[in-house]
Amino acid sequence: MKIAFFDTHSYDKKSFLSANESFNYDIDFRDYKLNENTALTAKGFDVACVFVNDLVNETVINTLSDCGVKLIALRCAGFNNVDLKAAAAKGIKVVRVPAYSPYAVAEHGAALLMSLTRHIPQAYLRTKTANFNIEGLTGRDLHGLTGGILGTGKIGQIMADILKGFGMNIIAYDPFPNQNWAKEKNAEYVSLDDIFRRSDVLSLHCPLTEQTKHIVNHDSMKMMKKDAVIINTGRGALIDSKALVHALKHGHIGGIGMDVYEEESAYFFSDWSTDIMTDDVLARLLTFPNVIITSHQAFLTTNALKNLADTTLQNIQAFKSGQELVNEVSS
Repeated sequence: MKIAFFDTHSYDKKSFLSANESFNYDIDFRDYKLNENTALTAKGFDVACVFVNDLVNETVINTLSDCGVKLIALRCAGFNNVDLKAAAAKGIKVVRVPAYSPYAVAEHGAALLMSLTRHIPQAYLRTKTANFNIEGLTGRDLHGLTGGILGTGKIGQIMADILKGFGMNIIAYDPFPNQNWAKEKNAEYVSLDDIFRRSDVLSLHCPLTEQTKHIVNHDSMKMMKKDAVIINTGRGALIDSKALVHALKHGHIGGIGMDVYEEESAYFFSDWSTDIMTDDVLARLLTFPNVIITSHQAFLTTNALKNLADTTLQNIQAFKSGQELVNEVSS
């Protein structure tokens, strides 16, 4: 099996080379993303291994098919960047890694929350310059507040456990509620409007679909408490970014910690510190003192990287040997 590996970073290469010792596949690592301009470079390969910001639309899939690619292996859980109908039409299978480390993502969400509510970045920058003034760094207890979990899959459930550990009351919204989990954890499922109205902390853990795109928008943020904060370790487009800027400017919410951004593919995973940023919305978000942005690193732990590599190569092995594709994504 020959694998064209797109959007490679050093940590990808290290983890996949280690995992590949058990498989001995021919992996060609590329540092560029898969898109309409680079799809032709997959000619002669059986598998295209892609990540969250690779573009796998109908045009790319048609090119991959012409190149002989038979499998698209996502080394991530999300698959919103893949045109599944186009893949099915070309007979290309799509597999993913549904659960590489839900703890990694939930724990990063908690880190964002604590950093945001206790002003850790500002305090760190002050003390690095020997400024030990604590004016303007007043936070608040999380204990006794209400934590809203939007999407109660594995990551959402772990985030709920973490917030409950802080002594928070848990409410949740999910179109497919897990009542057994809610009863066991003493969590309360509420309506979509209620989770916006009642949450002091709203943590986003739902997949990105046509129904959830911009689920956090101007109207929903207007419902929120003025001091409520949002944590997004899910997908950037769950939030209408322009509406978010408006909400922050006018004090409709208390702040946000975000590991993802709606238009992140142009910037995330790259160094833009010496270049002009042309994304005015992202540039504006970076100016708010009550905004913390990390560059899609919630997954980035040694545990998660090992699981991503192992499961991705196991998915490829199952395809090669004609076994059931337990992690297949279909349209």
